[in-house]
Amino acid sequence: MMARGMVHLSGNFALIRSCLGRALGRSGMSLRAVATSAALACAFALAGCYGDEGYQLPAKAMKELSPEMLAVLQQKNMPKDSPILVRVFKEESELEVWKQDTTGLYQLLRVYPICRWSGELGPKKVEGDRQAPEGFYSITAGLMNPNSNYYLAINMGFPNAYDKANGYSGGFLMIHGDCSSRGCYAMTDEQIGEIYSLARESFLGGQKQFQIQAYPFRMTPANLARHRTNPNMPFWKMLKEGSDHFEVTHVEPKVDVCDRHYVFDAQQPANSTKPLVFSPSGRCPAYEVADEIAGPALEKQRNDEYQIAQLTRFNAPVAPIVMGTDGGMNRVFVARLQETQPVYDNDGHIHAPPVHPGMPQPTISGPREEPEAGMKTASVQKTGLFGGLFDRTTTQQSTSQSTSQVAAANTGSSSESFFARLFKPKTEAAPQPAPQATTLAGVKPAPAPRKVETAKVEAPKSEPQKIEPQKAEAPTAAAPRAQAPQVASAAPTAGLFKGAQPLVPAGSFDSRWAGLQ
Repeated sequence: MMARGMVHLSGNFALIRSCLGRALGRSGMSLRAVATSAALACAFALAGCYGDEGYQLPAKAMKELSPEMLAVLQQKNMPKDSPILVRVFKEESELEVWKQDTTGLYQLLRVYPICRWSGELGPKKVEGDRQAPEGFYSITAGLMNPNSNYYLAINMGFPNAYDKANGYSGGFLMIHGDCSSRGCYAMTDEQIGEIYSLARESFLGGQKQFQIQAYPFRMTPANLARHRTNPNMPFWKMLKEGSDHFEVTHVEPKVDVCDRHYVFDAQQPANSTKPLVFSPSGRCPAYEVADEIAGPALEKQRNDEYQIAQLTRFNAPVAPIVMGTDGGMNRVFVARLQETQPVYDNDGHIHAPPVHPGMPQPTISGPREEPEAGMKTASVQKTGLFGGLFDRTTTQQSTSQSTSQVAAANTGSSSESFFARLFKPKTEAAPQPAPQATTLAGVKPAPAPRKVETAKVEAPKSEPQKIEPQKAEAPTAAAPRAQAPQVASAAPTAGLFKGAQPLVPAGSFDSRWAGLQ
């Protein structure tokens, strides 16, 4: 979506000198504050925030964080100017802002309901398709637009390297205010004002760019099982790998692109002296993923895929693939759908109704879910591979993650719930010990640039390791149960993953989970 304010190449050097002059003229500013303020102002200049009459940074772009937000930051041990990270979920119509605390790890700061997004679930591919982007985007200060027609705006930087390598077209796709979208993520003016200020403070604190992770929905087993027939699933599984890396480490994943797909947290192999070079359209070089990232991510992926296989086995409902919809809206903004006439704000900017003439009404998000609940199975525990997977917390989470209740798939006895039968043990034999996850407690990321230590491990044995699901509590007395089939868990080729090799060896659910059919 195009926003007002284009880049004027002429006079940039004069503008930069003007930036520095204004910054140095401010009284009571430290040298660091002068430098960072000048850098931010000059970045805005290059983004087109200067008019013919000179520098005009509006007051709304420099609005201070509210006392309430400052109190929350203090409570969560988050410095005001520490780095941020943004995650967007279409189906839930929610935007999360994460911020580094004093340990150096990202923690959830605030969840904002999205007032409007357009298009359907899936990536943006063609200019004019009204699709909001999905993927991983890096936001520099130059992509912050304080003079947008939609109050304030953050350009997502579409198309990124992945989008270009796949031939996707379009541009000027934003997170902005006004609750009106034609391919963007639209917030209210108050919301984008706070998000904009948080991003501005992170730039003033020295963050060079922050990451936006845009997803079709929260990457939970219930959601993935519900959308398992969607043709975008291979793309979404690729996005999930990056999501898993973030959720098990709370560290921003390093993103590269090669062979027209995303690669996460790649580093130079231990026995190589050649620097890693990624070509978005070229063949992926040999690379490794540090064991402290790959190990927990692999365990989470196995846990999730086991649950997806179980949901598929018991015919959990499948979300219909609907074409021709016009995006979504968080249910807290349903009243906005009654607006039919545009209005003007005090600055003279027009605010359009959230539904455009001739377009269908948006899909309303499901009931509000606790965003951190979906990360409980991502936490690194001292239990085994499937430890904690079938406890009451996980079961309750799985039944409530999606707008379509998976409990409705219960066609058996009414005396026990769908998930009670789904994860019911079928043998009294003691479960086999499961491999331990790498504990990340107390691990702090190294100062930027982030560098992780690699560790050499022995090659896997030729015979795959066999793991049985752990026992779960039965809600009622059950009849004698038959012997449960063993589940063969594919072992990783090593603690470090080379090349474009996925975390789990390739294979369909039918072949990998045949013992459960």
